[in-house]
Amino acid sequence: MTSKTMKAVHVPAVGQALELMSVPVPEPDNEQVRIKVEACGVCHGEAKIVDGWASSYPRIPGHEVVGVIDSVGAGVEGWQPGQRVGVGWHAGHGETTGMTIDGGYAEYMTAYQGSVVAIPDGISPEEAAPILCAGETVFSALKNSKSRIGDVVAVSGIGGLGHLAVQYAAKAGYEVVAISRGADKADLARDLGAHHYIDAAADDVAERLTELGGATVIIATAPHADVINPLLGGLATGGELVLAAVSDDPIGWSALDFLGGQATVKGTFTEADSMADAIKFSVLTGTRPVIEVFPLEKAPEAYDKMMAATVHFRAVLKVS
Repeated sequence: MTSKTMKAVHVPAVGQALELMSVPVPEPDNEQVRIKVEACGVCHGEAKIVDGWASSYPRIPGHEVVGVIDSVGAGVEGWQPGQRVGVGWHAGHGETTGMTIDGGYAEYMTAYQGSVVAIPDGISPEEAAPILCAGETVFSALKNSKSRIGDVVAVSGIGGLGHLAVQYAAKAGYEVVAISRGADKADLARDLGAHHYIDAAADDVAERLTELGGATVIIATAPHADVINPLLGGLATGGELVLAAVSDDPIGWSALDFLGGQATVKGTFTEADSMADAIKFSVLTGTRPVIEVFPLEKAPEAYDKMMAATVHFRAVLKVS
């Protein structure tokens, strides 16, 4: 067993704030690798750990992790020290990274070999980290949708997820409509690749989408029921509304809302098998998250800014 210690930021107990601590460097167990963490994204999922969803406390959060393998446990095949890797939400063996086992708000972490994906050259650790959750979520939403090249695809919400969804959709060959509140995001949306912009504060979203022929797919990334509710009316016949936003609020639809257009509403979530695809597509197309970088010691500040929605657009911890 190692006697070395490392810096880590953990949630000490339910409801308590993030805290910087010195803890032992973990040793890889059977089928695990140890990763020297280079960067870790700060995601809204961390709030659930503070709220009490973790399996035990203290718990080190972080499920958008990029680093380099520095040690392997017994039974590991196909991975070796020196390889550049990433870890997302799915930790393998029924575990959840940063929720039931410790995550990447630390200088080192362990991960089961089945949860690890290779990170290619051509993208920095800080840029790659958010793709392992935020980016992969909207990438999978598009990849698994019924849309085809040239179809109208709308993205509601130009934030941490939405700004990536717009880029993915544009670079995959769709006619992209960005939807947000206020005219101030119109130029940004077009810079990201959107062909159209709808100001939800001034325009009837469903009416504007209908004028474009209706959206084959709408990806809803803004977690507010009053934003999601009107989107259904903007779908083309047989279109899909994909909920990528996390919200506990009732959306407010009735059966009547579904009688006219044969619309489908479905959810999306991170898929372990698609993380490598999302990273590869991002490298090939130059898709990158807009990030604000913090040192590990400022993880509490990064978390607070993420929760207050004042980060532009994704907070990332630079660990080593």
